[in-house]
Amino acid sequence: MKKVLFSLAVVLVLAALAGCSSSAGSPSGGTLTGQVWALTSLAGKAPLQDTGISIQFDSDGTVSGSSGCNQYSGTYTASGSSLTINTPLASTMMMCAQPVMVQESAYQAALATVKAYTVSGDKLTLYGPNNTEIASYKATSQDLAGTSWQVIGYNNGKEAVVSIIAGTEMDIQFGDDGTVSGKSGCNTYSGSYTVNGNQIQIGPLASTMMACGDPAGIMEQEQQYLAALQTAATYQIEGNVLELRTSEGALAADFNKK
Repeated sequence: MKKVLFSLAVVLVLAALAGCSSSAGSPSGGTLTGQVWALTSLAGKAPLQDTGISIQFDSDGTVSGSSGCNQYSGTYTASGSSLTINTPLASTMMMCAQPVMVQESAYQAALATVKAYTVSGDKLTLYGPNNTEIASYKATSQDLAGTSWQVIGYNNGKEAVVSIIAGTEMDIQFGDDGTVSGKSGCNTYSGSYTVNGNQIQIGPLASTMMACGDPAGIMEQEQQYLAALQTAATYQIEGNVLELRTSEGALAADFNKK
């Protein structure tokens, strides 16, 4: 039954794509490369809250990004305003909440229908057959220094991204001086971070030594979260969402901007 509902949800989104109103005139192209584009709408609807979906086009013909839970990559061809994203795309294999996975499948299916694009200022729009608008994006800054973020979820070390326990608070702050700090549910932590392009290294981290018993599982959550932070190898800011990923492309942790 779950598989049927999952497939139906994807079909409904694709049907919505087909029914979107056409853009005024023909797409006119623009500069695709040199930006991380954060999704602002898919089939006319905003992405799920607390999910970051992005796309990045490199000058060597490769395309990559986050589809909400997993990281994808592949190749593309562009000429003038014409654009083709070659599918199938390679993807990591993490599992997230069912609504996120449904959105992810719909998004990747939509990319396969792209025919053209426009860039206007900091806005990218992708079009399908008959110049129907498929998705729109906004260019995002990738500067971490001086930013603060609230944890959405983290990798529990068992190939799953889990949400934080209700009633707990976890966050992270990136200092201008290369220091990182935050709350890990029971204790506070601190350490250092370094950034080179989109590559990041966090740690080693030090933590206070309080023991908490309420709510249940808070200490295990804290250990898993701090371990996940120190597996981060790359980062990406997608609108108000920050994603930290491992060297294998798995999601280490994601955050909402404070």
